[in-house]
Amino acid sequence: MRVGVAAAAIIGLAAATAIVGYVGFRAVFSALALIGWRGLVVLCLWSAVPFALLGLAWFLLAPGLPLRRWRTFVWARVLRDSASELLPLSQLGGFVIGARAAVLQGLTPTLASSTTVVDVTTELIAQFGFTGLGVALLAARLGAGGAHDALIGAGLIGLALTAAGATALIVLQRRGWGPIERLAARWGPGAAAKVAAFGAAVNALYDRPLALAAAVACHLAAWVASAAGVWLALAVARIDISLPAILAIEALVCAVRSAAFVAPMGVGVQEASYALIGPLFGLGPEMSLAVSLLKRARDLVIGAPALLIWQGLEGRRLVGGRREGSEVEGGRD
Repeated sequence: MRVGVAAAAIIGLAAATAIVGYVGFRAVFSALALIGWRGLVVLCLWSAVPFALLGLAWFLLAPGLPLRRWRTFVWARVLRDSASELLPLSQLGGFVIGARAAVLQGLTPTLASSTTVVDVTTELIAQFGFTGLGVALLAARLGAGGAHDALIGAGLIGLALTAAGATALIVLQRRGWGPIERLAARWGPGAAAKVAAFGAAVNALYDRPLALAAAVACHLAAWVASAAGVWLALAVARIDISLPAILAIEALVCAVRSAAFVAPMGVGVQEASYALIGPLFGLGPEMSLAVSLLKRARDLVIGAPALLIWQGLEGRRLVGGRREGSEVEGGRD
């Protein structure tokens, strides 16, 4: 498994390098220099807005928690995205790390894991709306035509697949725990009981439609806010492109990245998507790739310190556990 992930990451990195080389290293890095450090600072600072919304979406799914616990979910969401973007993991690895971070902040494992599963589902539903916006903007920009119709058709197929995936995921979460419980029973009654408790927790979350709707709305607002951050970074650099164009580019790129979720860190997939989609909305391939590199720099600036802090917390917890164990053994002597 690890060999496969490493191979996929290497292939993606080679593809990304080849794409940048095809467009031209000098042209791409000149475009990146045009955006400059001011654009990076704006993008990093603005990231607090979508992260706050993403944390709120997750928090709204957890029943009975005081408002101050919202910060727990914001922090866990930062770690989830940082792990997905910086570590050689698929997005599934990021989900696990995010849930683990929530547990370290005091949530029960069942609450952290069940809300993670439902949060991912509500985000997928919101992305359906965001992608739909991108496809609509693409259709309005390109109009009718043979090649254009094929491209728009591909976008509509992607929307249909997203809707089907979200529906299947909800059905599985609502009704698919029986077979999993029977499989877990082979490992012992304790495992089956944990699966049953987890399934019940997930189903209880789906019985709160207003919370689900609010979470979807927060996720959609976070998608739009994230795209607005890219537009602001380009505006600071006085790069003339409209906000609707950036919204469309970001929506379509995110859709492609989500479809290729098994690609570690989206390396290669993200670069190819920007290089192909950006020019459709007036953003040259060199500037489109510069935006991709800018976002990766943003992920590094935010994600690396977050992951280091998380590792420190995990290490302190591990050392503390060993120390307590040693004291207990010493007391027995």
